[in-house]
Amino acid sequence: MSGLIERLPDAVAIRCLARVPFYFHPVLELVSRSWQAAIRSPELFKARQEVGSTEDLLCVCAFDPENLWQLYDPMRDLWITLPVLPSKIRHLSNFGAVSTAGKLFVIGGGSDAVDPLTGDQDGCFATDEVWSYDPVVRQWAPRASMLVPRSMFACCVLNGKIVVAGGFTSCRKSISQAEMYDPDKDVWIPMPDLHRTHNSACSGVVIGGKVHVLHKDLSTVQVLDNAGPGWTVEECVWLQGQMAVVGDALYVMSHGLIFKQDKEVRKVVGSASEFRKRIGFAMTGLGDDLYVIGGFIGPDRWNWDIKPLSEVDVLTLGSERPTWRQAAPMTRCHGPILGCTLLRI
Repeated sequence: MSGLIERLPDAVAIRCLARVPFYFHPVLELVSRSWQAAIRSPELFKARQEVGSTEDLLCVCAFDPENLWQLYDPMRDLWITLPVLPSKIRHLSNFGAVSTAGKLFVIGGGSDAVDPLTGDQDGCFATDEVWSYDPVVRQWAPRASMLVPRSMFACCVLNGKIVVAGGFTSCRKSISQAEMYDPDKDVWIPMPDLHRTHNSACSGVVIGGKVHVLHKDLSTVQVLDNAGPGWTVEECVWLQGQMAVVGDALYVMSHGLIFKQDKEVRKVVGSASEFRKRIGFAMTGLGDDLYVIGGFIGPDRWNWDIKPLSEVDVLTLGSERPTWRQAAPMTRCHGPILGCTLLRI
C-alpha cells in the first residue's frame, strides 16, 4: 500500500480514505491496485473507527430469493445486494443473524427443503454451520462450527462475543445448552445451560448490557449478566409481539400499537394498525428509528391470494410525535424475513 496519495504518508492517506462512505468503496478500488489493497485492508476498518466514520447498515435476508442477503444504507436510502450465501442447505431458515467485529454472521438454522446430509424431507434437522460475511473483501467464509446443531434459538452479541442459547436440535428436540463464540479466535466455548427449556422457539435481546432469552407465551425471562456466573430467571410482564431494541430500550408491536416496554411499565408511542394483516415481517432498530421490513399479506376469507412484500416502513422515535414514513423497498428480496440485523462498518 505504498504511495497511496502523493506526498502523504500511507498512515495519513488511510485516514483520508477512511472518511469516504462505504457505498463508494467499489469505485475507489478502481483507482489502482494499491488503493484496492487499502480499501480491503483491516487497517481501513480500524481507521474508520478511529476517525468516527463508521456507518450502520441493515442486513436483511428474505424467503425469496433463496439464501440471498441485502444491505440497506439509510444515509442514501438504497439497497446493496451481497453474493449468495454459499451454504449447501437450500432455503436456510430459523438461523441466528448478528454482527460483530465489522462482519455479518449467519449461525445454525434448518430448512424446509431436503436435508443435504440425510435426504430427510420433513424439515426436522438443524445445522451447526456458521458463516461470516466480510463487507471489506465482499466475501462469505465458513467459520468454526457450533458445539451443538440448533435452530429457532436465541442469538445475541454481548461485549463483542456471540451468545447462542436454547432452541431445537435435530428431530425438533428442545435443548438448554448455551455457548459463546469469540470472533477473534474463531472458537466456540461452552456456557452454563439455561435453567429451563421449553418446547418452543426462543429469541434473545440485549438490554442494559444483559442478554434476555424469551420463550413464547411464558411469563419468565432468563437473563445473563456478563459479570455473573450464569443465567438467572426473572418474572416478566413484557407484552407478546414483535420486539426490537432502539437506543437500549425495548419496543414491542402488539394489538396494532407500538409500545415502549420497561421492566414493569409500558407506554404507547405510535399506531401500527396498518400492519395487522402483515405476516412474517421483521422489526428492528437503526439509529433513532424503528424499521418494519418485508413479510406478506393474506390470505383471508375474502382473498386467498398471498402477496409477498418488499416494503420498508420507518417509525421515527426521536421526535415528540413519532411518525411513519416509507423507505426505499428492497430491490431483490421480498416475502417473509428470515434474518435481520444491524452491521456497523
